Amino acid sequence: MVIQKKYLVSPNIQNDTLTQKIKGKDQDNKTINTKVIQECSLTIFLNNQEIVTLMCILDYPEYLAIGYLLNQNMIKKTEKIKTIDFDRELGVIVIRTNTKTNYEKILKKKIATSGCAQGTIFGNIYEEIKKIKLKSQIIIKHKWIYEISKKVNLTPSLYLEAGAVHGCVISKKNNPIIYMEDVGRHNAVDKIAGYMFLNKINTKDKIFYTTGRLTSEMIIKTVKMKIPILISRSGFTSWGVELAQQTNLTLIGRAKGKKYISLSGQHRVKY
Repeated sequence: MVIQKKYLVSPNIQNDTLTQKIKGKDQDNKTINTKVIQECSLTIFLNNQEIVTLMCILDYPEYLAIGYLLNQNMIKKTEKIKTIDFDRELGVIVIRTNTKTNYEKILKKKIATSGCAQGTIFGNIYEEIKKIKLKSQIIIKHKWIYEISKKVNLTPSLYLEAGAVHGCVISKKNNPIIYMEDVGRHNAVDKIAGYMFLNKINTKDKIFYTTGRLTSEMIIKTVKMKIPILISRSGFTSWGVELAQQTNLTLIGRAKGKKYISLSGQHRVKY
């Protein structure tokens, strides 16, 4: 198996707390021990306010919490994080900042999305996204789409160990550099957002690859992160395509083998 050496962060398959072995029977009625994903709850507090409880994998709780708050407009990219306190036993993480947020206004409007494990969108994010136009001039070469997918598939992951998770990857050109997994693809995206924020990584020259569907939620999170190109091996929703076209996001779906379909921002694809 080819192992990618240049990831800044990637799935930690050596972490035994992320999976559990359960005894069962296979198709031949033989007794087997198989790994299953350890799904946990994580309650996020922003300063003194409880925000949400997520069902997730507790591999990178600090990145998940920060990314979630960023993508929900509850903290700004200019925000200074004072402390991050995580209690694994209680499943609670507290993010403390220098400024306070108008929680009541943001929490008032809540939309359940189509995300696995059910995602949420708060406030007027849909209206905000429609005003954004991604201006990045980066390109993606035709062969990179296949190469990124192949490299991701050959990387040791929880998906290969136990299944039941989605993967999200950030690439620079055709080189994957950040790989996050979770039971919901929206959680995996938020982990990436949190990691890139805390490590001050530029997003405007990156390519985003996901194993999940290209829904409105995925487009919103990608656009908020200012990433200009989004690829998935799965398909599209009409609202997702509409938002991608409005925001000038390059949207590439059903990327399997050397085949794919682009429904938005085709000017960035170099054939």
